[in-house]
Amino acid sequence: MALQAFRDELASTAAALAAPGTGLLAADESTGTIGKRFDAIGLENSEENRRAYRSLLATTEGLSEHISGVILFEETLFQDSTTEAGGGPIVELFKAQGIVPGIKVDQGVEPLAGGLEGESWCTGLKGLAERAARYYERGARFAKWRAVLQISSHGSPSELSVKENAWGLARYARTVQEQGLVPIVEPEILMDGEHDITTTAAVQEWVLRTTYEALAVNGVFLEGSLLKPSMTCAGAACPQQPTAEEVGEFTARTLMRTVPSAVPAILFLSGGLSEEDASLCLNAVNQAASGAPWHLGFSYGRALQHSCIKHWAGSDLKAGQAALMARARANGAASLGGYVAGSEPSDDSSLFVANYSY
Repeated sequence: MALQAFRDELASTAAALAAPGTGLLAADESTGTIGKRFDAIGLENSEENRRAYRSLLATTEGLSEHISGVILFEETLFQDSTTEAGGGPIVELFKAQGIVPGIKVDQGVEPLAGGLEGESWCTGLKGLAERAARYYERGARFAKWRAVLQISSHGSPSELSVKENAWGLARYARTVQEQGLVPIVEPEILMDGEHDITTTAAVQEWVLRTTYEALAVNGVFLEGSLLKPSMTCAGAACPQQPTAEEVGEFTARTLMRTVPSAVPAILFLSGGLSEEDASLCLNAVNQAASGAPWHLGFSYGRALQHSCIKHWAGSDLKAGQAALMARARANGAASLGGYVAGSEPSDDSSLFVANYSY
């Protein structure tokens, strides 16, 4: 009954997040992870500095032209902005720009009993309905849950890992929909490994097929949901790295084979690609999948914020916001298949982190 009451709102929110030429800003780094970003610029990981940085994001003028939604960490959802930004709730600053607030709701991964070495399952279902209701009341309108899978030479992902993570995603999706939140379904396949792109494609098809079977069993309302997958890339240690065009072709084929047309948008994670490569690959996906039934956008964290944090450096608000806007414009253009390589400033350093968690 609860889901039925929210169906129209869920569909409307999902459509807003799927606006052409836009994507999501994934600003849901945990306190520990944002501390690593601050370490890189010699900044203390204090609540005051986290508040200042997230106020920078929320007050970047014109951001809503390219960013339809923002994924927040729980601290940020309930955090007030700096006095320079008005001192009110940070979530209200995003809403005032027309950016839909969302919230990371999973509680991290744990080792999967019975799985292969390194396999995990995602925690956070206990108490999720109550938390989702509280987040909705605070202004969040969508949620994110990240399941993590990996490809390895010792046989992972196992069938147990694929099925467990698909089921967890489905239970989460149904639960938050019943509280009015659009679920972002994120079955991330890590870039770690030496496997080639054809191996990634085969595994990703299996993972996505299994995930949508689980969503169907749980009665998830697809028109009120979004998918956040990895792009179909080779492993980071593969000696034969594909071109952006090959990534685009393989990704488009993988999605055409597995994702129902009822899903409004597929918003890719950057997965450790550099800022420029994340834009080029997204652009190639849109060119390869011309006429696809979904909006093909982005939900980037590092690939939107790396230059921003570096240029802000704890104090230069305008420089940080200019860097953020440059990457937002680049990815907005890429989500329409119209990005010109090098047309926006970027940092070309790899953002890959082995076995990435946040």
